[in-house]
Amino acid sequence: MSLQLLPFASTQLPPSPSHSKQLPSTFRSFSQRTHIPAHVYKHPSAILLELCTSIKELHQILPLVIKNGLYNEELFQTKLVSLFCNYGSLTEAARVFEPIEDKLEALYHTMLKGYAKNSSLDAALSFFCRMRHDSVRPVVYNFTYLLKLCGDNFDIRSGKEIHGQLITSGFSWNLFAMTGVVNMYAKCRQMDDAYKMFDRMPERDLVCWNTIISGFAQNGLAKVALELVPRIFEEGHRPDWITIVSILPAVADMRSLRIGKAIHGYVIRAGFESLVNVSTALVDMYSKCESVGTARVIFDGMSSRTVVTWNSMIDGCVQSGEPEEAMVLFQKMMHEGVQPTDVTLMEVLHACSDLGNLEQGKFVHKLVDELKLNSNVSVMNSLISMYSKCKRVDIAANLFENLQNKTVVSWNAMILGYAQNGLLNEALNSFCEMQSRNIKPDSFTLVSVIPALAELSIPRQAKWIHGLVIRRLLDKNVFVMTALVDMYAKCGAIHTARKLFDMMSERHVITWNAMIDAYGTHGLGKAAIELFMEMQRGPIKPNDITYLCVLSACSHSGMVEEGLTYFASMENDYGLEPSMDHYGAMVDLLGRAGRLNEAWYFIQKMPIEPGITVYGAMLGACKIHKNVELGEKAANKLFELNPDEGGYHVLLANIYATASMWDKLAEVRTMMRKKGLQKTPGCSLVELRNEIHSFYSGSTGHPQSKRIYAFLETLVDKIKAAGYVPDTNSIHDVEDDVKEQLLNTHSEKLAIAYGLLNTIPGTTIHIRKNLRVCGDCHNATKYITLVTGREIIVRDMHRFHHFKNGACSCGDYW
Repeated sequence: MSLQLLPFASTQLPPSPSHSKQLPSTFRSFSQRTHIPAHVYKHPSAILLELCTSIKELHQILPLVIKNGLYNEELFQTKLVSLFCNYGSLTEAARVFEPIEDKLEALYHTMLKGYAKNSSLDAALSFFCRMRHDSVRPVVYNFTYLLKLCGDNFDIRSGKEIHGQLITSGFSWNLFAMTGVVNMYAKCRQMDDAYKMFDRMPERDLVCWNTIISGFAQNGLAKVALELVPRIFEEGHRPDWITIVSILPAVADMRSLRIGKAIHGYVIRAGFESLVNVSTALVDMYSKCESVGTARVIFDGMSSRTVVTWNSMIDGCVQSGEPEEAMVLFQKMMHEGVQPTDVTLMEVLHACSDLGNLEQGKFVHKLVDELKLNSNVSVMNSLISMYSKCKRVDIAANLFENLQNKTVVSWNAMILGYAQNGLLNEALNSFCEMQSRNIKPDSFTLVSVIPALAELSIPRQAKWIHGLVIRRLLDKNVFVMTALVDMYAKCGAIHTARKLFDMMSERHVITWNAMIDAYGTHGLGKAAIELFMEMQRGPIKPNDITYLCVLSACSHSGMVEEGLTYFASMENDYGLEPSMDHYGAMVDLLGRAGRLNEAWYFIQKMPIEPGITVYGAMLGACKIHKNVELGEKAANKLFELNPDEGGYHVLLANIYATASMWDKLAEVRTMMRKKGLQKTPGCSLVELRNEIHSFYSGSTGHPQSKRIYAFLETLVDKIKAAGYVPDTNSIHDVEDDVKEQLLNTHSEKLAIAYGLLNTIPGTTIHIRKNLRVCGDCHNATKYITLVTGREIIVRDMHRFHHFKNGACSCGDYW
């Protein structure tokens, strides 16, 4: 709002009766302070006003003032205006102010201060314009109040106008006023202008230095903020506790533990360590510099703590992967009677999410309601995320639907929640609804929705979202581009994924991990190793996930010796301690290669207690290589660890069936029946013309079922003529011809038949399978590509199979 066009009075300010007529000369000249008689300033009412501490007390004193005929005394008028402004009652302050005909300038300044602190920016500027109209000479504090208000409202235009008025009023030399100008530009994120003003100041005090340093730190320019600190000493000042509290967040942003420790040393030498704000900033700095132990020592040594202190320590535990400790701290905080804030609850909900602790999450939800924070969008977003991660996406969706004033963060939380819970269509529908409401997706939206598309493995949709990324100018964002690399790889377009990888000017460790893993799942182990070696030559160091991707790539490609070498390398070369997933990958590597005894010996020598991942890999290898003895041992361990998982029972049953151990097979089936466990039905998906078609083994519910089965019967005859022999070993208790019929109704064969029937020759067929591809379907698909001349890409639960010209990219090793 332009100052020249502002109305003379705020809408909250009752109009002065004198505004409608010619103002008296006494109003224009203004009375100066006059002698106040002793009976006035010594009156009990005056003393009561001096002792007044609340608006309630003021309302009780006011009748005494009126009753004693003191209401029109300047002393009482000034005091009443000041107190009403201080207590935020501008309407009552104006009621006193407006009828006064011979107003003191001090009254105007008091009223402006009241508007600046208790009203809107427009109302404050309106009153300032009225002051100019009434020929009130501005004082420096008028400008500092207004500049602060402009900064708090991020109103750079009004701020610049106030800056101009300040200069024309002759205050450009005033240190206090120019510090306010610097602060306004900094809060409006105009750091170039802020620094220009700062640099032109002929003299600067410590407050001015603190203002510019804080400005740089709060605007994400931590390095610049820290570079200014030595200049404070050069100009003869010593940093005070406010300087420390301003620069420690910059240190935290830079994750510079060395600088943080140096500042901590200065704090001790200067005697600031007893100040709660300084100690809280140190706790936050050490936590963000991944030194939570030191943060905890400082926290425990504090004699008094604010809620901000508790928040910093709880957040430090959450961010360092210690959600249990975060919950313990939260309970201690509640026990000590510290009321949590919205920030506290968001951090604790994060901890609940990491723990998957639904009950604690529900307890925090009750607190949100009790503290009346259920209208706080940020808190509700945290609740949506917590319920989603605790597998109650239904509650999350209900909260989302009832949430008023949804932000893009709200949509991101819901889309990610659906994707994390396997509700891919719901995730995509929410994304489309978000766009239909003209809510522009950001990088977080796309990083949430792209993995959902990746799971569907639909190349057409992959290209569509890639186009959207480009249109939204996010094709330089490292996290979005990493998600695209991963998505294209999971859609079978490994070469496109590599092209995007090579085009990226910036790569994060997760980018390298995504590409290495992509090569591994596509059976291109050699390419994965070559890329890993390239990564080792660069500045980005591999992490534990990188090594997991490398070991998995070696396993899928049968590169056993290389895998053993890299497993030793992760600890020897990079100090990375293997996790349960790494041990599981090693068992898979050895077991898949048929080295079952070595795999079992490896398990026995593990330094940690083997978990489900390890024994699951062992059981899968025993199924591949038909090893009953070790398969039983692995299965028994799995039944102890996870007795309600039907998949392990099915694997053991298949091992018994292959070995013709029918009694043992019957025992497993009986056990499953008693426990109510069922085999996961095989399901294959194929996308055609933006519609996903699902097929289950033996299903006849598809509209084209008759055509599909008829076509499949003819196709099987053709591949048999080409050399295909059905593998019926996994089916028993039925006649041979029935065995073949059952094999021919497997879900991937139905999906392939549908794809061939409904696409033109030369089109690549993309199939998504929820289980591992069975041996017979793998063999049949090779022959199908041979007789049809089509390329078929199948993504199962573990990897990709590229079938072409009668061969598979896995080399029959999967």
